[in-house]
Amino acid sequence: MSETALNLLLARRSVVANKLGVPGPDAQQLRQILTAAARVPDHKKLVPWRFILFEGGARDAFGQVLADACKSNEPDAGETRLETEAGRFLRAPVVVAVISSPVDNPGAPEWEQVLSAGAACQNLLIAANAAGFSGQWITEWYAYDKQVCAALGLQESERVAGFVYIGTALEKPEERDRPNLDEITLSWTPEGRD
Repeated sequence: MSETALNLLLARRSVVANKLGVPGPDAQQLRQILTAAARVPDHKKLVPWRFILFEGGARDAFGQVLADACKSNEPDAGETRLETEAGRFLRAPVVVAVISSPVDNPGAPEWEQVLSAGAACQNLLIAANAAGFSGQWITEWYAYDKQVCAALGLQESERVAGFVYIGTALEKPEERDRPNLDEITLSWTPEGRD
């Protein structure tokens, strides 16, 4: 295994969206990051996911969609709350919505296709890190909101797998506790089949 690749995986750490700044990836870097994101297990080659990009003014415009949806859901939402929602996509220079788009195929269960979309999110983060950027994969309330999903153009069978925020870390994130492998790993043996 490549020591560089292994070190990247062992050191990977999300940076919260509001701690991301400029620069973000340029068009060529973003294309390369997305190409890497698309190289995930995909049983039957169905491509059960797609990407929606938010850059520049599109982030501000989509923020208004979020504020409007918030106001529809919470008619008494105050100005501060609405401003927060309107500014969500401004937290990073690039936001990628990863859309899970399962295809009806008896040879590839929907669950496998949903997992493939999750793998695309993870590859997106790793590729962004490898390109020298930081990111965060989150959903938040708007990933599940019908008005927001309609504004994204989602079909009935589609769901937001995540919004991946990409930019430059404004500060190094603190390390967090990781699972104890001994507590989450076991070796199967025939004797254990009682």
